[in-house]
This record gives sequence, structure tokens and C-alpha cells, in this order.
Amino acid sequence: MTLRHFLAFDIGASSGRAILGSISNNQLALKEIHRFENQMIEENGSYFWNILNLFEELKKGLKKCIQEFDIQPESIGIDTWGVDIALLDKKGEIIGLPYAYRDSRTDNAMDEFFKIIPAKELYLMTGIQFMQFNTLFQLHAYKRDRSPGFEKTTDILFIPDALCYLFSGIKKNEFSVASTSQFLIPGKQEYETRLFDALGINLNLMQEIVLPGTLLGPIKADILEQTGSSSIPVVAVATHDTASAIVAVPASGRNWAYISSGTWSLMGIESDHPLISEEIQKLNFTNEGGVEGTTRFLKNIMGLWLLQECRRIWSTERTYTWPEMVEMSLSTEPFKCLIDPDAREFLNPGDMPAAISQFCNKTGQRVPESHGEIIRAIFESLAFKYRLTLDAIRGVSKTPIEKIHIIGGGANNELLCQYAANATNLPVYAGPAEATAIGNIMMQAKALGAVSSLEKIREIIFQSFETKIYYPQDAELWNAHYKRFKIHATI
Repeated sequence: MTLRHFLAFDIGASSGRAILGSISNNQLALKEIHRFENQMIEENGSYFWNILNLFEELKKGLKKCIQEFDIQPESIGIDTWGVDIALLDKKGEIIGLPYAYRDSRTDNAMDEFFKIIPAKELYLMTGIQFMQFNTLFQLHAYKRDRSPGFEKTTDILFIPDALCYLFSGIKKNEFSVASTSQFLIPGKQEYETRLFDALGINLNLMQEIVLPGTLLGPIKADILEQTGSSSIPVVAVATHDTASAIVAVPASGRNWAYISSGTWSLMGIESDHPLISEEIQKLNFTNEGGVEGTTRFLKNIMGLWLLQECRRIWSTERTYTWPEMVEMSLSTEPFKCLIDPDAREFLNPGDMPAAISQFCNKTGQRVPESHGEIIRAIFESLAFKYRLTLDAIRGVSKTPIEKIHIIGGGANNELLCQYAANATNLPVYAGPAEATAIGNIMMQAKALGAVSSLEKIREIIFQSFETKIYYPQDAELWNAHYKRFKIHATI
């Protein structure tokens, strides 16, 4: 079989990578071409993404692939986080820097919008989890604040769509990332017009919705010159990073749940259709677009962001390695204190260790006294949040869940994987760690005819990457402390 090469750009909230995928004889091999940092920029108390710098890094990645690694990929694809948007003016230029979802301008936006459309009605209309930074509430904030940039806007693109546009000149909204906005009719490539009417915003600002695996068009001539690339297409993969990651779950059938573990933990099931009811609305689950007509029925859980922020604060004294942090936690008392990872005060507190201590004090628990105790509280609490989420899924879905697949960077964290197995009393299958880039690559391969279906994609991934299995331990002990956790946590 001919060796075929595809270049994935996978951008997260803290870093981005260019990963080359090479497929031959039903095997996929990965090579990291380029890695770069991505951080929110704070300016006058607001948080933004430097999208133009990200674009420069992506061009560097393509150039390195061709000139340093001597490989011309057949296509490129881009995935990022969801909800955030870039605004374009009538010249097709990006207006300022896009706001980051952790910016505080949306703190009250949900409650304000619920006065226009009540929460229950909005959920039944969209099936999307209420989070203050959903695109719907961001646009409400733009309109409320009479933003001069917004008044000049002629087009809105989600972040991965905007980066695809900078490469190709083509403006489209890809289905999986558009579905995170709370603007789509559940399970359909269609905007809910009543929401734009409620906002007083012209629907024409949005673009045509295209499905994952759509060929957008060739890279622009000036970028070919800058990078030395041949003319190749930009593919709208499953451009929301979680959607790409779920593509890479090495599973068959439907008797499994997934946790895409990174800055966020996205936990859910793959469904043939959206699951929407008043009960599900109270549980605040979301129905986001997947590939081949699937729905990602899931819960956004504040993931390793908690640990990343603690590490950032502690770095003024010492920068811990991730293995060091695990070892520090193991030397402390188990279950000393437990937190709700999704408590509002953990969204962007500035000083995460202090916020955790304050939560424990407020909830009448012993306050952690060392870095290790804080780390252990995070790991144990995340595992219990997975259990709480699993129980909720089982309550509203007929899908039998017999195992959990953990994919993404958190699959490398053996302690968290073991804790997840202990807390849920289910075997945990960990890997692949590079799930998002793999899903990105394989959707490019599907678009260019190198692979035929999602089922075939998952067969190749299963054959290409090792999966480690963690079996539950100490079930009675974890069950006992789970009751404690539920006192301080909500779904």
C-alpha cells in the first residue's frame, strides 16, 4: 500500500502541535513536526487569543514538514477548542483579537439572556449544556456592550474555521464546532433562526455549515510561496478538538463511555441521535455534532486545568514535573478533602491553590496544607466527578456502559486512570494520548479516499496504538467517600 501523509494542526488552550500522520498497510504512524505555546493574552482586564500568531506557527509547521522533514503532506486539517469566534469586516480582515472563553464579560450573560428566552425553553430548543461562555452568550455580550468591532462585522467564524480561512480564503462553519455554539437545531446542519431574532443579530453573519471531512479548497498562493508547499487542500476535519478525539476512540459497538482528558475532561457517550428532555436539561448535558451523523452526548468537566493552574502559581518558587506532582500526591492522606471541579470559582480564579483552599474552608472540610494534598484532592475529585457523570448518563440513556475509554493527554496519567477505574468501578482503557491529532489525520484521510468509514478508522487506530487497561481497586473504600463527595458536588 502506498505511504500517504496528512498534516494535522491540533491547538489547545495551552499549546499547539503540527503532527504528521503516515498511513500504510492499515497502520498509522505519527511524527511531531512542530510544537508551540498558546496562552490567553490579558489586556485591560480582558482575555484574548492571539490568532495571528497561531496562524504564523501553523505556517511554520507546514514549512518544517516540507523543508526539514522532506515530506509534502497531501492535505492539512485544523482543530481547536469550541465556542470562541473571530469577527471579520467587509474586507475579509479579522477585527482585533478574538475574546477567550474565560473572559469575564459573559459572567452574567446567561441570566440576562434567560430573561429573553427562559432556560428550559432554550435547552429544549438547542440541547446544549449551559455554560456562560457558549457562543450564544458571547454574542449577547457583544450586542449588550455595543462593541465597535461587532458593529463592523460582516462574517463570523469559529476559531478553527478562521484559521482554515486564513489558509484557504474559504469561509465555512464546520458542523462539530458550530454545534458547540448553542445556535444549532439539535442534530441538524441548521441554525435556529429564533435565537438570532432574540439577539437582534443578522443570521447572515454566519456561514454555510459543512460536515466533517469536507474539502474546503486549496491553500492560497502566497502561503504556498512562504512554505514551499505544493498546492494541497485544506480539509474541514471534525474541527472541534473533542469531536476529533472521539473519532480516535479505538472501540467498536456502543457499550462504552469516553473521557477526552486534557485541560477539560469531556465525558459522554456516542449516540445515534440527540438526547433532550426536561430531566436532561436539569442535568445540564450537551448534544454536540459528531461524524457520520453521530451525536456526542456529553458533559464538560473542568479537567487538568485545575492542576495546570496550580503548577503555574507554584512555578514562582519551583516548576514541578508532572511525575513529581503525582509522587507528591501519593505521599499524602487519601480523601482528606474533596472539591467540585466544576464549581464556578475554579473557572479562572487567578490563584487556583487559594481557590481550592477557600472551597474546602467554605464547605466545612479540612483545608489542604501542602502542594501534595492539593494535587491529591484534584485527582480524587476528578475521578469522583466522572462517577457522578456516569451515574447521570445511565439514568437517562438506555446504552449499557461496560467500560470507559480515556483518550487525550490524561491517558498518560496512570494515577488518574486508576482513580477513574476505582471511582466508577469499571475497567478503564487508556489511549491513545494523541487522540485529537489522530482523529484530525484520519478525517483528512477519509476526505481524500484513503479510508472509507468511521468503523475502518477505528480499526486502524486499534491496530496502530497500544491501549493500557486499568481494573477497579478498593471499591468499598471509594464508594464510601463518593457519598462524601456528593455532599459538595452537583452534576
